Amino acid sequence: MKKVILILCCVIGAIAFISADKNTTSDNDMSLVGVWELQHQYLYENRQVSDTLMNLNGYRQVKIYTKEKVMWTRFNPADSNEWFGYGTYHIKDGVLEERLEYASDAMMRIVDTVQVFRFDLVVGKNSYSQIVLDEKGDPESSENYTRIE
Repeated sequence: MKKVILILCCVIGAIAFISADKNTTSDNDMSLVGVWELQHQYLYENRQVSDTLMNLNGYRQVKIYTKEKVMWTRFNPADSNEWFGYGTYHIKDGVLEERLEYASDAMMRIVDTVQVFRFDLVVGKNSYSQIVLDEKGDPESSENYTRIE
């Protein structure tokens, strides 16, 4: 019985520790610490969602955020390229900036031209959207994620 109580206390302590870490925020409670999976993408027209692109045929994209690092991977059975990236991120004033340190070959070709990936950020309790703005500052597209851990 003492072993069961000890194990139960350890589990409760671990949960409290993990929960405290996840509640650490970077900018106005906009913490992304955790594991996220892409659910769908939006395309915008005149500042309104004009189309939703669902993940089809086994397409998956997952992002993992720690306090300072981001890593993502994408699997698309229709694309033979590998897609992944790793780097740092920063949230300030509702803007998410990601700087990749290394990535797959296909992604590195993009990183050679785009050094910082900047998105408007909308965070919910178990979801977030990273929104790409056009040159006028209007939403162009977004990736919409749900928390999986």
